[in-house]
Amino acid sequence: MLPLALVLDAVIGEPEPLWKRVPHPVVLMGRLVTMLDEGLNDGSYRRLRGVAALLILIGVCIAPALLLSTSLFGGVPDVIIAAILLAQRSLVDHVLAVASALSRSVEEGRVAVAHIVGRDPGGLDEPAVARAAVESAAENFSDGVVAPAFWFLVAGLPGIVLYKAVNTADSMIGHRTPRHEQFGWAAARLDDLLNLVPARLAGLLIAGVGGGRAAIDVMVRDAWLHRSPNAGWPEAAMAASLGLALAGPRYYAGALTDDPYLNPQGRSEATPADIRSAVEILWRAWAVLLGITAALWALGWIWGAVFG
Repeated sequence: MLPLALVLDAVIGEPEPLWKRVPHPVVLMGRLVTMLDEGLNDGSYRRLRGVAALLILIGVCIAPALLLSTSLFGGVPDVIIAAILLAQRSLVDHVLAVASALSRSVEEGRVAVAHIVGRDPGGLDEPAVARAAVESAAENFSDGVVAPAFWFLVAGLPGIVLYKAVNTADSMIGHRTPRHEQFGWAAARLDDLLNLVPARLAGLLIAGVGGGRAAIDVMVRDAWLHRSPNAGWPEAAMAASLGLALAGPRYYAGALTDDPYLNPQGRSEATPADIRSAVEILWRAWAVLLGITAALWALGWIWGAVFG
């Protein structure tokens, strides 16, 4: 079912007319996270309250996934929902939109990149906007494509729904702010755990199709320099594949960080052409991922035919 879901997502993406009429599953997850944040994130024992909120979120999301994944429905909901929760087409469309906007003006590039990054792009110049888009492309390939596919492969529809629920919670409350540092602790730590294997796999896919052994060497050397235990793997792989220096100091909440560069020997002057090259790498990495899942399906079919 996973190869079918990957292809369906790549072909159809996120049909806007549909999601104007009904809420996207991730939007529903986000609404539940907001309700839990407003209802439980107050008073003492905020870390414990955050654990309780995460368990409620997982329970509410997993229950319908378990029901729909029964053999009664023949696997059709699994493929459709998995395709909805994968984000290859949506990711590349949003990243390419930054390249197109940036080719017109820096101001338009900032507006476009604001849709895919978590920091304020207001003060970014053209190379910084391009680097932010490339970084987001690499990180979101891991979070939005490889990790959901991995957990669908491991645990079927409940696995991918669990991952997306936790990842959505992390993106909303997993920040080290006064309000969420304690309440969002459980979501952030579980998201880190769920992404340990997928992030490294995403890095290998990007490096493998982008820069080969040299890119893998840079990834292994520099990934740990990133503030995230996982994002550094795909970002370092992309940096080496494109010959760019990524990450590094940037402004968060008005403060300049002292983050080191990934692939510091690379160029800092990124361009819209680099964004388009990053998208080409993502498609090649996606194709390898599709090939791996198709091969696993074929092996399973052969095993069942011989020994079943």
